[in-house]
This record gives sequence, C-alpha cells and structure tokens, in this order.
Amino acid sequence: MKDFFMNSIYFGIFLTLISYALGIVISKKTKFFLFSPLIVSIVLCIAFLVAAKIPYESYAAGANFIACLLTPATVCLAIPLYEQVEKLKENWLAVLCGILCGVVVNLVLIFLFCLLFKMEHTEYVSLLGKSLTTAIALGITEELNGIIPVIVVMVVLTGNLGNLFAVQVCKIFRITEPVAKGVAIGTASHALGTSKAIEIGEVEGAMSGLSIGIAGILTVILAPVFAGLIP
Repeated sequence: MKDFFMNSIYFGIFLTLISYALGIVISKKTKFFLFSPLIVSIVLCIAFLVAAKIPYESYAAGANFIACLLTPATVCLAIPLYEQVEKLKENWLAVLCGILCGVVVNLVLIFLFCLLFKMEHTEYVSLLGKSLTTAIALGITEELNGIIPVIVVMVVLTGNLGNLFAVQVCKIFRITEPVAKGVAIGTASHALGTSKAIEIGEVEGAMSGLSIGIAGILTVILAPVFAGLIP
C-alpha cells in the first residue's frame, strides 16, 4: 500500500482534498476558530505522511497540481473587487494610505526584530516578503539572495495566523468598518487571510483582494531599500 501511494501522482491530490473536506466538517461541528479547515487539513496531511512514512516528495508530486491553481485563484479575487468598485472609488485614498502604512510597519518591525535577535543579512532578507502572496514573496527573496525555504514557511505561517485570528483581532481593536477590515487583513496576511475576509463579508473580501496586489507592488519597491539596512 505504501508503494502504491508513493508511486501514484493522484495520491497528493486525493490526500489534500480529503483532508480539507474533513477540516470543513470538523470546523462546522466544533465551531471553534482554531479548528480552521486550513489548519486541520495541514495537520491531517502531516500526520498521515509521518504515520505512513511517506516522503514529502511523493506527496508533492500530486499536490503540486493543486498548487498550480493558486495563481488563477488569486486573479479571481478581482471579481469581488469589480462588484465593489463604487466602494473603492469612495475610499481610494484611505485604502491606499492604509496599505502603505501596513507595508511600512511590517518592514520596520521585521528590521527591528532582526536587530534584536542579531540576525544576519541573509536571514533578514528572507523575512521581508512574509506578508505577501507566495509568487511575489519568492521573487523578492530570490532577488535579494534570501533563503527560499525560510520565506515559504513564513508565508504559510503568516497567512494561517491571519486566517485564524483576523476576526478576533478586529474585535479586540474594535475595527468595525468593512473597508478597514479588508485592507488590514489583505495587507497583513495575503490570500489565506483574504479567504477569511471573504467569509466575513463582500466588502471585506474585495478590499482584502485589492490589498494583496498593492501591498506586493509597494513591498517590491521598498524591500531593496530595507534590505540595505542590515549589511
């Protein structure tokens, strides 16, 4: 059976879809925010691979077909934005300023924490793209000669944290304006956070999707500047 799983390109697809389906069921049954379908599916996939002693490479051979859907799925986020274009016209300056502030604060905090923990340049630049969608984050990290596995882990971690705690953070800081919620979530936690924003509301999802692209552009411009702060 193990050999069958290792040699089948459909194994990764099957395990991913089944794990996510179980994650949805568990999330609906428990109604506990920590049991997000994304988190549950990741845990289930890892647990199965470890228990069955199946190499990650065997799983990835099939799962990569699903990963290829990431780019078109991100592009599809333009649809809710188009439907909320009037809301964007009314708040374009606030949206732009909010995204810019979020990007700058993110980069400044990374810089300060790297100074605090005395990280070297390579590790530092490997963190600058943590709040961006994977495609942009990988491009920036490669350009700055960072460590690809590090940025991949950080992007996944950041997105999942945003997906898990976005609602709670908004409640704690009493953020009730839909546009503000969407901008904050999209700027801080890219596509995974945006999936939660879409669940919250149409306006939140649209603004979050917009924030992914603009935050990516601003980070591409600012990251090389911040990269030079730690030689």
